Amino acid sequence: MDRQAAPSMIQFIYHYLPFGEEAFIKLHKAGVNMLKKLTDHVYYFPHSEETDRPVLGLICGEKYSFIVDAGNSPAHASLFLEEVEKMGVPPIKGVAITHWHWDHTFGIHAMNKYTISHHLTKKKLAYLKTLRWDDDALDKRVREGEEIEFCRDMIKKEMPSRETLILQEPDVTFHHHMEVDLGGITCCIQHIGGVHAQDSSIIYIPQETVLFLGDCLCPDLYSGDWSYDKEDFERIKRELKKYDAQYYLSSHFDPETSEELWRDLNQLSAIGEIVGDEVDLEKACFQFECETYKKPTNEQKERIQYFVNGNIKRKSRELF
Repeated sequence: MDRQAAPSMIQFIYHYLPFGEEAFIKLHKAGVNMLKKLTDHVYYFPHSEETDRPVLGLICGEKYSFIVDAGNSPAHASLFLEEVEKMGVPPIKGVAITHWHWDHTFGIHAMNKYTISHHLTKKKLAYLKTLRWDDDALDKRVREGEEIEFCRDMIKKEMPSRETLILQEPDVTFHHHMEVDLGGITCCIQHIGGVHAQDSSIIYIPQETVLFLGDCLCPDLYSGDWSYDKEDFERIKRELKKYDAQYYLSSHFDPETSEELWRDLNQLSAIGEIVGDEVDLEKACFQFECETYKKPTNEQKERIQYFVNGNIKRKSRELF
């Protein structure tokens, strides 16, 4: 998430590789390992904008290795496992799922590994298994407001045919916290929630001071207009502050240092504070101008809109 200067609404959530998926696959076929090394024991498979493929993580201990998220399709999961195979790392102990959204879970079956998630993630996946995933069914759910157009379009692009798609629930769940010992390296899986997905979990590797964030810092996309809830955003910031992390990996962005992430989050918080409880965009923009002595840029106006939308949703809930 390029929080320093927010681009268009879609780009605000998805900031991608400088090359497309076709080039990515060509490099893979040429024998270039696309897993990037972040620290001595942590690697990541970069995100790609072509079909909304998120970051996949690989944590390697002395005895075992561990994966973060399962990918958005069998093809994505398989490509990742092929890259891992080239490295000769310790055997994979399992996969941690950050949240239930399709781009993080549709590769679970292809991964064919012991899978861990929050209990709400399992509940959502059990429901997704009851749905049809052909084009007509996807289109119908978009019309009815259950699915959003962006995800529908990316699913169709990533998997033109879904006849053989198998959705799978995790093998084990937790409610608050779980730790996985890889031998000298520990994966601490913690539920954090948030407006993007109530089941969101983060994965912390204390020995490497690395924190996988999933999409926990992203806005709410599924309940009407895209939005942030100021109070919940600040709650998540407080939770993240508890971790001594040098590197942060969000699912659809390049890794960020601690300095980069907190600078960006504080800028976003400042906008939320200026908006306050305002539910009118023009008034919120006027408040911004009074506080900063300059008109908001288009990018800043989009961020202001997210917090305004969150206020509207909160007031609507309070009425009922």
